[in-house]
Amino acid sequence: MEEWVIYKEFRFEAAHRLPHHDGKCQRLHGHSWVGRVYVQGHQLTETGAKQGMLVDFGEVKRYLKPLLEQFLDHYYLNESTGLANPTSEALAKWIFEKLEKAGLPGLQAVEVQETCTSGATYRKIIN
Repeated sequence: MEEWVIYKEFRFEAAHRLPHHDGKCQRLHGHSWVGRVYVQGHQLTETGAKQGMLVDFGEVKRYLKPLLEQFLDHYYLNESTGLANPTSEALAKWIFEKLEKAGLPGLQAVEVQETCTSGATYRKIIN
């Protein structure tokens, strides 16, 4: 069996604070966040305008756009997401769950980087 995994990268500027942190991240601060949505599947489209694609990157972007515009880009994440402690781990899971609820087909994982050297990836493992 064959399998493909594609990703769509997205970026946003946002502030947060980690109220339980024992260091400077407890204070309000911002990041230039970078994320990736990973989609997997076992079959490529065989005909038409999307021939040879697992899913069009524009389709993934269509699922991301409302999240970026209404909750993430230039927002205070503690308020806009409802997360009391919006760590990279919590934010990756939050984005995954929103995309899953919206019905993004083949959703495999969401990666979020808050700096160029630090981030987290969330995926749901179903046994």
